[in-house]
Amino acid sequence: MKKNKISFETNFWAHYELENPFEVIDAFFGSDSLAYYKQTLSEIVFYRSKEEVYNKECPGDVFFNYTAIRSFLRACSRLSDKRKKWKVREVSAAQRSILSQASLTAEEYENPFIVFQNAFEEHSLADFEFFLCEVIHLALRPTIVEFDSDLLTPYIHVIKMLDASQLLLESDVEKIKINE
Repeated sequence: MKKNKISFETNFWAHYELENPFEVIDAFFGSDSLAYYKQTLSEIVFYRSKEEVYNKECPGDVFFNYTAIRSFLRACSRLSDKRKKWKVREVSAAQRSILSQASLTAEEYENPFIVFQNAFEEHSLADFEFFLCEVIHLALRPTIVEFDSDLLTPYIHVIKMLDASQLLLESDVEKIKINE
């Protein structure tokens, strides 16, 4: 049975629709840097519990970031299915750096596809999209609102997915050949 393809909805921020999750990640990090997305997401999560509106000088940027991160999450959900078909070539000890490992464990650094698998085993794509919508909604409110959903766990997963995706871009990814 063939799986239904989901649209990455990249036309809102990349100006055209991409169909390959690797291309989405490439365009995503071509739009802005890993540091920018991590900083922006951290600020949004921080502002969810403040009586100030996040980025009130330019709220259009918030919408743009929302659409880009949402597309990124959709691409990551597809990458969680690809862990058995793709692998990262081994990184030499000379190229390895604890700084480039970022939030990833040693095992995740060796195989970044584990990050996507773990994230989407614990939460669905809808859960991640709800998290993104909820933190942005709370960050754009001028008052503090009580919320009863877990926003920390999805946030940690998204940060790890950002780091894993950057690692995929910097690494040689190859398709696993199945011996017949």
